[in-house]
Amino acid sequence: MNRNSTMVPEAKEAMNRFKMEAANEVGVNLKQGYNGDLTSKQAGSIGGQMVKKMIQSYEENMK
Repeated sequence: MNRNSTMVPEAKEAMNRFKMEAANEVGVNLKQGYNGDLTSKQAGSIGGQMVKKMIQSYEENMK
């Protein structure tokens, strides 16, 4: 399986919305489609925000 493929194809759109939301929260202008012009710092900020929100959600569901 391709490393970048979505395990559940139906979740792809939800993950894209989640990524756009995280980018907006950290102030990165993310566009639909190709975003190869992002710096490593910008891309890392988006990924870090996504992980932070996933951990926060998990912790809230543990209560």
